[in-house]
Amino acid sequence: MDRPRRLHRIAAAAVGVYVLVHVANHVAALGGIRQHIAFMQAVRHVTRIPAVEALLLACVAAQAGSGLWMRLRRKRQGPPRRLLFDRLQALSGAYLAFFLAVHVISVLAGRTVLGLDTNFYFAAAGLNIRPWALFFVPYYGLAVAALFVHLACALRRRLPADMPLAPRNRVAWAGIATGVVLAVLIVAAFSGAFYPVDLPPAYRATFS
Repeated sequence: MDRPRRLHRIAAAAVGVYVLVHVANHVAALGGIRQHIAFMQAVRHVTRIPAVEALLLACVAAQAGSGLWMRLRRKRQGPPRRLLFDRLQALSGAYLAFFLAVHVISVLAGRTVLGLDTNFYFAAAGLNIRPWALFFVPYYGLAVAALFVHLACALRRRLPADMPLAPRNRVAWAGIATGVVLAVLIVAAFSGAFYPVDLPPAYRATFS
């Protein structure tokens, strides 16, 4: 295994754990805003430790950078592979790299420049103010879906080589379907579909 691929997988392990916990945090929003914030505050006891946060940021940069480098290298080597799951993994990885870069920068800016607590309301603001919702609904929805697409395709590749193709594909499609369902539910919760979302003035002002 070459170095970029090894780096990508090592970084993916750390980022993957954090991102899955982050998704679980957003799933908690299905039970209400208070549940989401309580979950987030518990997780922050670990993730807001300066050394842990710095390590996570470094892993995000390493994973995104190595993933994009491998994609560009593959393009230079010849026509892209035509297998559906290979394409889905590459496309979802590219979107995740874009999303992570934008999301990390926006969260850090929200904390340091705007002085906001980047909690439920920070994400919900863009989903509840028009016309910004037209951007943020697909922006967040595609991120959740892309995560599960990427993981499902990677898992399919890691399954035993002697496993028949049909069950391997079913595992991948099940993971992808799970991601799509969670994406719809999470975006719906943050958009106020299940309960009212009354944005505090400080968060609403960021889009005024």
